[in-house]
Amino acid sequence: MSKSSFFIIGKHAVIEALKNPNRKVLRLFLTEESKKTIHRVSPRINLLKNQKIFFKTKKELDKYTRNEGIQHQGFVAEIEQLEKIELKDYIKDKTNLTFACLDEITDPRNIGSIIRSAASFKVDGIIIKERSFPSESKLMYKSASGTIENINIFEVPNINTTLKYLRENNFWIYGFDSNSQKDFTEIEWTGNKILLFGSEGYGIKVHTKKYTDFLVKIKIDKNVESLNVSNSAAIVFHHINSKKIT
Repeated sequence: MSKSSFFIIGKHAVIEALKNPNRKVLRLFLTEESKKTIHRVSPRINLLKNQKIFFKTKKELDKYTRNEGIQHQGFVAEIEQLEKIELKDYIKDKTNLTFACLDEITDPRNIGSIIRSAASFKVDGIIIKERSFPSESKLMYKSASGTIENINIFEVPNINTTLKYLRENNFWIYGFDSNSQKDFTEIEWTGNKILLFGSEGYGIKVHTKKYTDFLVKIKIDKNVESLNVSNSAAIVFHHINSKKIT
């Protein structure tokens, strides 16, 4: 049974999809210049080998981005979804795992930015509710800048049930809440851990907080109400990764 296909746009999103041996690229729509760019960034491996390529002008490619108002940079690809990864299978016999869990974060740009930061700072995966994940969003793929090809995305039917299961399987759940009294840098960050981020509108849901072990916050200037959730995630990922390095 063939999977449904969708379009992604942008230089990094398309090139990284071509590099990923697990990603099926059905069709490529390129300008002559973007073809040259692909050969420049990958001189040793011909990423265009056996690909179905259609050459277009930039104006012709505009139709793929007209509704989103984002730049295609001369790169459009029709791709299939990757095989889904089962969280229960992935965590078997692994230690010191770090997952980010996104509770009701639905903005494609924020999700893409979080994916990019998670891949940059060696987070092991992102847990997100199936219905909240914009899996075919051009904006998310563009914001992730190709890094979605290099990180594990675990789509789950229910966040609370998943957190309960992970707690029962030796994971500590840390919820990021601006009303907490404890700064996240005071944590040792050892063992298996979940970094739970809530929506920008109302944070982590009250019921979901019941499944956390600790509530922590990022200390910021008292004159600033809050950080964008993707900025918060980047700060946390960087700190935890630096603790692993040292």
